[in-house]
Amino acid sequence: MPEHTRQPHLTVPDAEGLARVQRRTLRVVVAGQILGGAGLAAGISVGGLLAQSMLGTDGLAGLPTALFTLGSALTAFLVGRFTQRWGRRAGLGLGFAAGGLGAIGVVVAAVADMVPLLFVSLFLYGAGTATNLQARYAGTDLAEPSRRGTAVSVAMVSTTAGAVAGPNLITPLGDFAASLGIPPLAGPFLLAAVAYLAAGAVLLALLSPDPYLLARAVTEAARTDDGGTSPAAVVRRPGASAYAGATVMILTQIAMVAIMTMTPIHMRAHHQSLAAVGLVIGLHVGAMYLPSLLTGALVDRIGRVPMAIASGVTLLAAGVVAAVAPGDSLGLLILALVLLGLGWNFGLISGTALVIDATVPENRPRTQGTIDVLIALAGAGGGAMSGVVMASSSYGTLSLAGGFLSLLLIPVLFWTHRPRAVPA
Repeated sequence: MPEHTRQPHLTVPDAEGLARVQRRTLRVVVAGQILGGAGLAAGISVGGLLAQSMLGTDGLAGLPTALFTLGSALTAFLVGRFTQRWGRRAGLGLGFAAGGLGAIGVVVAAVADMVPLLFVSLFLYGAGTATNLQARYAGTDLAEPSRRGTAVSVAMVSTTAGAVAGPNLITPLGDFAASLGIPPLAGPFLLAAVAYLAAGAVLLALLSPDPYLLARAVTEAARTDDGGTSPAAVVRRPGASAYAGATVMILTQIAMVAIMTMTPIHMRAHHQSLAAVGLVIGLHVGAMYLPSLLTGALVDRIGRVPMAIASGVTLLAAGVVAAVAPGDSLGLLILALVLLGLGWNFGLISGTALVIDATVPENRPRTQGTIDVLIALAGAGGGAMSGVVMASSSYGTLSLAGGFLSLLLIPVLFWTHRPRAVPA
């Protein structure tokens, strides 16, 4: 049975009604993203340090990032398939719930000093990371094409409050965890558990009508009114811009994850405090999300490709600054990590807009899920290799490699957007 027949019939409102639904959708997505941002900050801030403490080695410090990124890859695939069949509400709500259960597992593993349970729980915790990223698409389902960059940015900037607060709560959360007999480094995962479960509850309860199902109904109604092809018969491959957008997001993810993962380890090796680590990572996460409204407006106004190129250049600058910064130079490390977050922000929003432009409702969630799988796998590779590269060379070498890797997106953009001859 075709997928569109599995859903109850949705009444398509007029333009004013669609605008109201879009505004409501954005409000619900904002609420979910604020909570989700607080959840994802735990793994970024102390995941590597917790593994280092439990394993007793630096060489595997990048493993937590690899594990929860692999978990996010599986979740991205499942959320894409769930959305295709049952809508954004089910996919996002269940994804956040899984992430919350994973965070609880990390706390239990730390208390019991069970490394296998830690690994399994970090994998499951990654579901929240993927869901937080997938939620950016929910705001674009009903957005006008000229406003898609802005719609993505609204979802992303909402993550800032929780994501920035999380790393800066490392010390108080650690103290709270210690008062409960829990290892201090597991404290942020207590916050992650509550935040992810609350985000899932908000989306399951309030994201109605479902924006994706309504967007698909709008498209089907328009085709019927125009006497066009039956929706069930529409099979369309994503355009070239989707591949370009995927490449932009994959390369920026590798560069960002590799450098970000090893920065806390690098700082601790130079005797910087956990509070300093929290400050650097908090500002980094803020740069990942806080500029989103401006970035989205620029993506819509000056174009997807120029902003994607700006992403590569900014990430290169971040890598160079990180490479030359002494390990005890808090100011230069802050600058490097802020540039790293900003470059990632440029790449994710411009890449997402390229993907949305090149897809239609019939293939959009499946394509989005598949691309986010590739992004997650790229991040897993970057996280896993970052510890190996740093152990065998240095943080500076790792940073330069990440910066120069990001420049590969520029020739890909020129190749996919080069003028093509029109057949006679």
